[in-house]
Amino acid sequence: MPSPRLDPIDRKILAELQADGRMTNVELAKRIGISAPPCLRRVRTLEEQGFIRGYHAKVDPRELGFEVQVFAMVGLQSQAEADLSRFEARCRAWPLVRECHMLNGEVDFILKCVAPDLSTFQSFLTEELTAAENVASVKTSLVIRGAKDEPGVPFEVLEDRLSRSA
Repeated sequence: MPSPRLDPIDRKILAELQADGRMTNVELAKRIGISAPPCLRRVRTLEEQGFIRGYHAKVDPRELGFEVQVFAMVGLQSQAEADLSRFEARCRAWPLVRECHMLNGEVDFILKCVAPDLSTFQSFLTEELTAAENVASVKTSLVIRGAKDEPGVPFEVLEDRLSRSA
């Protein structure tokens, strides 16, 4: 369940900003049905509480010359917390790694990587990723095309769940 700190207005603010983070505070307030000053206060509070972590432009990697997208499934030799943390820090330092998620199951981590071409990714794979300390195995899958890439969470599911529990 969502945090009790979030009321329906806060959830509407989050849903609207998730859909369009560029709208003005005046437009946001109009869509929510409150005046601009309290809307701005609520947005600032949501930012301070960590519900809003940032505002980003969604860029098209292929338009910028990043033709290759790969998911890399990484198995580590040791899953001790210190080793997991070191691997996560290493992933944060690699520019080609855009996402890093620790998993439960056969694979320890899945990485979403982008590269301008296959040769660049191959160099990263052989010289950086597979050569990294504690890496036991790497399996890669090249993305052919994407069918869906939605940010955030489905607020309609949250609202439906809340209406059924009320």
